[in-house]
Amino acid sequence: MNDLAGKKLGLLLSTPPSHHHADVVEGLSREALRSQVSVYLYLIDEGVKNLENPKIVNLAAAGVKLNVCAYGCQQHKVSTEGYGRDITFCGLVVLSQIITGCDRFIAFT
Repeated sequence: MNDLAGKKLGLLLSTPPSHHHADVVEGLSREALRSQVSVYLYLIDEGVKNLENPKIVNLAAAGVKLNVCAYGCQQHKVSTEGYGRDITFCGLVVLSQIITGCDRFIAFT
């Protein structure tokens, strides 16, 4: 029996794709999904640059609830166009809801 099934994992990524945290978040997200854990990922600060990282963007199609700081995109000149419904551009209220609504929350800063 999988003790993790149905749990919720919140992740925050604030580093750019060149930082090793992007790979760690991608791997952790995929492993959590395999364990039937719901994954909520929030990209903030330089983490919004991961919209140019196919490994991170493809997590949304795999089942990760991918949320991106709209203000961060504006500040780092990252386009919010063409992502469809798989990616949500939002503010810090959503991050607050992820932090309080998940069983575990990990920040990669």
